Amino acid sequence: MNNKQLAKVLAPLKALLLGLALFPIALHAQTNQLNDIQFSELPGSRLQLRLSFSDTPPEPTGYTIEEPARIVMDFAGVESALPQKKYSLGVGAARSAVVVSSDDRTRLIVNLDELPVYTSERQGNQVVMEIGADSATTASVASAPSRAASQRSSAIDLGGQERFRAASNVAINNVDFRRGESGEGKVIVSLSNPAVNIDVERTRGKIYLTFLGADLPDSLRQRLDVTDFATPVNAITVDYDGRNTVITVDPTDSDYDYLAYQADNEYVLSVKPLTVAQQREKAQEFQFTGEKLSLNFQDIEVRSVLQLIADFTDLNLVASDTVTGRITLRLDGVPWDQALELILRAKGLDKRQEGNVVMVAPAAEIAERERQELETRRQLQELAPLRTEYIQVRYADAKELFSLFRGERRGGQGGGAGQGNFAGGSDDEGERSILSARGSAIVDERTNTIILTDTEEKIAQFRQLIEAIDVPIRQVMIEARIVNANTDFMREFGVRWDYTEDHDVSDDTIGIGSGRQASGFRTGDGAVPDVNAPQAAFNPVISDLSITNPAGSVAYAILKEDFFLGLELSALEDVGKAEIVSQPKVVTGDKQQASIQSGVEIPYLEATSSGAASVTFREAVLELNVTPQITPDNNIIMDLVIDQNSVGELFQDLVSGSAIPAININSLQTKVLVRNGETIVLGGIFESQTIESETKIPLLGDIPYLGNLFKTTRRNEDKRELLMFITPRIMEDDLFFSK
Repeated sequence: MNNKQLAKVLAPLKALLLGLALFPIALHAQTNQLNDIQFSELPGSRLQLRLSFSDTPPEPTGYTIEEPARIVMDFAGVESALPQKKYSLGVGAARSAVVVSSDDRTRLIVNLDELPVYTSERQGNQVVMEIGADSATTASVASAPSRAASQRSSAIDLGGQERFRAASNVAINNVDFRRGESGEGKVIVSLSNPAVNIDVERTRGKIYLTFLGADLPDSLRQRLDVTDFATPVNAITVDYDGRNTVITVDPTDSDYDYLAYQADNEYVLSVKPLTVAQQREKAQEFQFTGEKLSLNFQDIEVRSVLQLIADFTDLNLVASDTVTGRITLRLDGVPWDQALELILRAKGLDKRQEGNVVMVAPAAEIAERERQELETRRQLQELAPLRTEYIQVRYADAKELFSLFRGERRGGQGGGAGQGNFAGGSDDEGERSILSARGSAIVDERTNTIILTDTEEKIAQFRQLIEAIDVPIRQVMIEARIVNANTDFMREFGVRWDYTEDHDVSDDTIGIGSGRQASGFRTGDGAVPDVNAPQAAFNPVISDLSITNPAGSVAYAILKEDFFLGLELSALEDVGKAEIVSQPKVVTGDKQQASIQSGVEIPYLEATSSGAASVTFREAVLELNVTPQITPDNNIIMDLVIDQNSVGELFQDLVSGSAIPAININSLQTKVLVRNGETIVLGGIFESQTIESETKIPLLGDIPYLGNLFKTTRRNEDKRELLMFITPRIMEDDLFFSK
């Protein structure tokens, strides 16, 4: 048989093989597909759904749910070819529509506020569904397309494609972006008519604003890169899908919150970042943060549900061969990670995720695999070679640092003076150590070095801990100021009256003087004052209400032939001011106590039980005792004790007869939080004492105005004020930040 004859024999066989090879492709091409879905608003807030298939659609089967309100329709043997799964509606009672597809059917789910009447009908390769139909319209569903068409006016755009505009003729006039005062991003949309239905949806980390039936000029179809505004928004995409205007907001990360509101013709979407406290509170409230989905299946394979979740999240899924079984579930608006957790828990499965790859297997199988991995790692560690390295500790104490890692377990063998020997050990003590069971270390206190012998992995872990802990302690300078301000004021006023009779006085004379000599004037025959006259004769006291040690006095005397009358006024006013400022200052490290004091020790004699006297000392010092703590935001928490003592009056000891000094105490103990470099008042004491006294002759001293000549008045005012200030400053030095 030549080649031509062989070719004629093999030709039919090649055709048969080619047909068998193309049969699955042709069979797949003949699979009925859902190619398009359209939504139209009818009069009376009714909604029409028009589903277009590649072939004659099967008779839909479905059911309704009252709580939550939902219409579910299944199309057997149909595969969905729609570009998206969820559609926002906002027409009448309809909120959204979801289309999901499995191996053998496609399901349409319409989410509603309340369950209305609906009808469905097949028209060629289409299925027309009307939601909200009443009894009058139920019988004439076939005319629904013409009614829907009559509610829209068509227009031809520049590309020659037909599109429809809503009867309300709502359009987007402008789309702007601004940065708020708190760093939030604001998307501002200007509308031609405020009467527009708007749907806001957060899907897969993005925010979608759908303006239902709103037209969009071609000049506004664009993508805005707003990264330079330093807000949580990365980009904004403005597009038109043929029926609605859709604005897609792409945040920089998932830790954000948004608020949407409308004021007249302006619609604003504000996207703000979450603080650390808000993120922590959000995580505590609900641990599942995945995008929400809805699943409603009756007796479906577990592997198929896992594949649906993997397609929804764009994760790579690896399922073990032992993952089998079927499950019935109905989940509505549940985060995908929570849905996955529920499915795994229901079937006794578990998962492990590395990057974007999720491995699913029975929990016992995963536990056994991890146990084997740990056993293998332990065996490798036991066989790993040992190395010896010298680790220099720069700022911390090497012995204390290593004791911290060893759980205070120290060995006392070897090393000599100034050294400590630490072995790795085993059992429970070895588990508390960062070293392995074969590891050991020697601490040389002289050079502050740790000589470590262990596997390479353990040595690397030890080095990481040393780098994290062996850092310089930041230092703080604390300055205190203690201010004592005293003000004294004293005012006294007194009167003295003198009177006597003397018949030797011949002439009428009046004498005025600046002192008490004025009462010794005598006259007669041109004689001079008799300064040597006896006091009993010339200075008898009628009333002595004068003050002691006056600053000055004024005397007035009347001399007659037979009597003498003298008046002396004395006064004193004393004003004193004093201010004492003490300013102790100390420098210490973070969380390290520091103390500084200055003063005297006062000796005095104290009697003992044997009767002898011993010398005892009492302190009168100015002392500052402080323990600072630097917070992560560079504030300082301080435990403070401030004492300012001074020597007071002396008191006589009745037993020993010695003078014992009193100690005036000013003390403050507190704990405060202060900003770096800020001065605050820790406390203060204000004392004010006013003493008024009056000495007078009864009846005469009570006469208005004239009574002042028959009494002595005294007024003492004493004001004392104590204030304590504190100023901490973190000492910024390159030494504290270098390694």
